Amino acid sequence: MKKLQLKDQMGRTVILDQRPSRVVCLNPSQTETLVDLGVEKLLVGVTKFCVHPSHLRKVKTIVGGTKKVHFDKIRNLNPDIILCNKEENTKEIVETLEKEYPVHVTDVSSLDDALEMLKQYGQLFNCTSRADEICANILSEKNKLEVFIQNTPQKRVAYFIWQDPIMVVGKGTFIDTMLTLNGFKNVFQQDRYPATSLEELKSLSLDMILLSSEPFPFKETHQKKLQEKLGIEVHLVDGEYFSWYGSRLQGAFEYFRSLHGT
Repeated sequence: MKKLQLKDQMGRTVILDQRPSRVVCLNPSQTETLVDLGVEKLLVGVTKFCVHPSHLRKVKTIVGGTKKVHFDKIRNLNPDIILCNKEENTKEIVETLEKEYPVHVTDVSSLDDALEMLKQYGQLFNCTSRADEICANILSEKNKLEVFIQNTPQKRVAYFIWQDPIMVVGKGTFIDTMLTLNGFKNVFQQDRYPATSLEELKSLSLDMILLSSEPFPFKETHQKKLQEKLGIEVHLVDGEYFSWYGSRLQGAFEYFRSLHGT
């Protein structure tokens, strides 16, 4: 068979002797996406954070987390390819693994990036029809949201991801893209994930704060305290729909419509 060759989202050339049949995936969003693409049988190793679908960690080898992996466990699985992500996995992990295996790295900060990832996986795992179907579903749901919110006044928001110190989402992130698609104005335009304070938040003329369910698991107690201190709307939101950039996007826009409906 002719060697399979493609560029990943970092512009790196990934070369395979044959189409992959043993895959280690080090990112939860991508793991779920592989299952929804119909290639779950190819997965041999996942992380402890790969919680969707729920049965997966019981039947696949857990090779660690996203920042620390057990290289010996990966080696024992003898993978044909390892799937990583620029943000979720460290440069050290990628550089160590690519000495022994083909490593495909995604870099997703926009919806176009997410769709490109799906198409690359469709090519890589010989499931282009299913990848195209998922992409079409995502775009259809996105269009429904745009129509739903077209006459909705724009709200100035902050999206919390951490409690102590308070950390929020800035620009250059996939979550910021999702906020924009919701018609929200993210008041934090610093790069990535800046820290902030209650004093700064009071000065920003915010309409609403969104408390994510991940990575910090914000609860109703946090919501009530912030409402009391800031006197504005504070909502708990499902962080997976804002930050998981794979096939989960098929359900994200319906979830977003429900947020605007409350």
